[in-house]
Amino acid sequence: MKRCIIYCRVSTRKDAQQSSLERQKAELVDLSEKKGFQIVDIIVESASGYSIEREGLLEVMDYFTEEKADVLCVQDDTRLGRGNAKVALLHQLFKENIPVYTVKDEGVLQLSETDTMLMDILSMVEEHQRKLHNLKIKRGMKRAVENGYRPENNLKHQGLGGRHKKVAPIEEIVRLRNLELTFHDIAATLRGFGYDVSKATVHRRYREYMKKAGDNLG
Repeated sequence: MKRCIIYCRVSTRKDAQQSSLERQKAELVDLSEKKGFQIVDIIVESASGYSIEREGLLEVMDYFTEEKADVLCVQDDTRLGRGNAKVALLHQLFKENIPVYTVKDEGVLQLSETDTMLMDILSMVEEHQRKLHNLKIKRGMKRAVENGYRPENNLKHQGLGGRHKKVAPIEEIVRLRNLELTFHDIAATLRGFGYDVSKATVHRRYREYMKKAGDNLG
């Protein structure tokens, strides 16, 4: 039996809107029962659909992140959100393969042609961003090795591998900087070796190191 989360939303706390919440709730419970879903939780909130900063919405996503639910039930796609917020949420739901059922469609959510096109575009953009990110990592690693960096020696016994990433030691940042790599390439190189660092983090740590070194000399 699939586990479902029911999500009801209205934009204001006016009495008319609150009665809409009760109607949504009743219709969604009925839909869930007809589909044979086990209702895990019913989340109700009054918040603008143009914002994704909604406590109820975050609670909904937590259920799926923690694998405590399988299906999301809403009255229609506008209850998820409006404008860019709706597009962003739909993209996230589809990317994580979370089925959305609606009262309006009496089953799985049927997207409009426009929304379908937007989902396709976002997926393509995300795929190209992922490829570009991987290419940057490969380029950084290649440049480092060409300039004499030997990760099998420098990173020995650093505990790389597994699911937990390590914070890059300043020694490696300085070593790569001395090989004339840019901060961008240093970050990409270290990420390729399992370290969780950004260009900004590398730059900041290197700057702090150099300042400290200068103070010690002074």
